[in-house]
Amino acid sequence: QVQLVESGGGLVQPGGSQRLSCVASGSIFNVLKMSWFRQAPGKERELVASISNDGIAEYADSVKGRFIMSRDFAANKAVLQMNNLTPEDTAVYYCHANILTETWMRDAYWGQGTQVTVSP
Repeated sequence: QVQLVESGGGLVQPGGSQRLSCVASGSIFNVLKMSWFRQAPGKERELVASISNDGIAEYADSVKGRFIMSRDFAANKAVLQMNNLTPEDTAVYYCHANILTETWMRDAYWGQGTQVTVSP
């Protein structure tokens, strides 16, 4: 079994910052890619940022220059640093990982989601 556990999130004022963390654990051979998605009320889930094993981060246009994603490959951990937040960033944020398990199964996993609310 593989689990993704997220932490962080909550209420923040416009212009503020939030830091989200995600740790993958379980029968993992290799975490191939880690990503952050978000889903705002009434909208589809969208990709925010991702890092593959090449270490290069990719970002949605809406967050470029404001969000920074990093990975700790040894700890199977991903961090999303969100700066200069706006009310449009309000959403449930989900960690996602493509994982090769110890039984050589490749599968995708989701975290439980964490709410980020940007409001005065």
